[in-house]
Order: sequence, then structure tokens, then C-alpha cells
Amino acid sequence: GARQQTELCNESLMLEKLPACGKSFEEMMKKVDSNKWCNLTEFIMYYDSFTQCTEREANNASCFWPNPLAEGFITGIHKQFFSNCTSEKVHWEDPPDEILVTLILIPVMLTCAMITLVVWCSKRSDIL
Repeated sequence: GARQQTELCNESLMLEKLPACGKSFEEMMKKVDSNKWCNLTEFIMYYDSFTQCTEREANNASCFWPNPLAEGFITGIHKQFFSNCTSEKVHWEDPPDEILVTLILIPVMLTCAMITLVVWCSKRSDIL
């Protein structure tokens, strides 16, 4: 049968080992121009390596991953490298009045035309 894992999570060991993952990620990020830190395609391989490292260290300490302590560590790394990567808010504007009126009137006119056609056809049911 399958052996059940009975070891408890060694949080101290995990917290001792996770900074090495952060240090390695920091070294890799030095290769990326800091102006490109918000572009994930520039460092996705480094981030993947960092994620695998944190998962490996959590598993080595018999901890599940992600867990609140590992997430806290990862959040700290995010604050260190990606705190300036806020998404720009899109400012929505109404279209010009001519376009807006057209977009409203077309469905209204089509609806009126369909109603007229249905009523006209229903009065001429003797032909159909």
C-alpha cells in the first residue's frame, strides 16, 4: 500500500532555506534591465526557477506548497521587484454623439420594422 507521510512541516527549516531562493532570483534579475522588470516575458525563466526553488525547499522541509509562510516570502520578493508594476487604468469615454445615436437607433428601427412585418403578415394569414 501507499505510505502516508507523517512528518510535520518544519517551518523553521523552510524559512531558513527560502532566502537562498530569493538571493538566487535577485542575482538572476540583475541580468534584466530594471526598466523591463514589469515585462514578464523578460524574466519568466528566472521567475519559474524561483518558484520551483521555493516549492522544492518547502517540500524538503515536509511542508505543502504554497503555504502561508512561503506565500509571505514570495510576496516580499514581489514587493522588492514588482512594486512599481501597477496596471494602468483604462479611461473609458462615450463615443461621439453621432455614433452613439446611430448605435441606439439601428436596433430600435430594426425592432420596429420586425414588429410591423409580423403584424402585417399576421393580418394577411389568408394568403399564407
